[in-house]
Amino acid sequence: MMAPRIVERLSPNHDERPEGAAIDMLVLHYTGMKTAEEALSRLCDPEAKVSAHYTIDRDGRVYRHVPEERRAWHAGISYWAGERNINGCSIGIELVNLGHEFGYEPFARPQIAALLDLAGDIVERHRIAPARVLGHSDVAPARKEDPGELFPWAHLAEFGIGLWPFPERMTPTVAHFIKVESRGGETCDKVIDKQGFIQGLCDFGYGVGPDVDVPLEKVVAAFQRHWRPAKVDGVLDDETAYRLGVLLDALS
Repeated sequence: MMAPRIVERLSPNHDERPEGAAIDMLVLHYTGMKTAEEALSRLCDPEAKVSAHYTIDRDGRVYRHVPEERRAWHAGISYWAGERNINGCSIGIELVNLGHEFGYEPFARPQIAALLDLAGDIVERHRIAPARVLGHSDVAPARKEDPGELFPWAHLAEFGIGLWPFPERMTPTVAHFIKVESRGGETCDKVIDKQGFIQGLCDFGYGVGPDVDVPLEKVVAAFQRHWRPAKVDGVLDDETAYRLGVLLDALS
């Protein structure tokens, strides 16, 4: 990977990282605003009190807002794997996109090419594990949907950025978190072990009750948005359970 050429557009919205905090997470966002200029202006507006380390425009131009050694204000109230100060341990990258509110669209090829260079350089320098390259919706499922189901996570993983351990065509016959219920000793039904699935989400890193006050369907939808984007409905089904099991196996 090559470090991309950077355009400086600095934001005042940052502060010191917590003492001793390691940068070990990369969080990806979309801007969700009508124009790139509107998004850039907001990220650099002291009254907005939001920022990111970088923004990538659809033409591939990369803007730097906050030095990596400083804490940018991009994740908000968030949680991952016991960590509640996501801003303190992460680097945030915004991708210019209208988002779900204004006309969600596929990410542009020059934009993703620039992201591959930028994110590849970041994960290499900071030794960020693939499983800690996440979307805003992963760390804040009750509030956020970005970067959304059109984001090419599988493509990034081909370049060592993020985790995507699924075969190109998945035809699971036995899902993880399946148990057999006997009814009257005569019939057996295969059902999803909901509590096992919830524990699996927690083990992978997602915030679930009682640690985090967020409806389970929101967490399931966030999981699907990242890992099963073909169907995002917040409903726990066999394929969703299977994919979580595959991810947990990849970490073991």
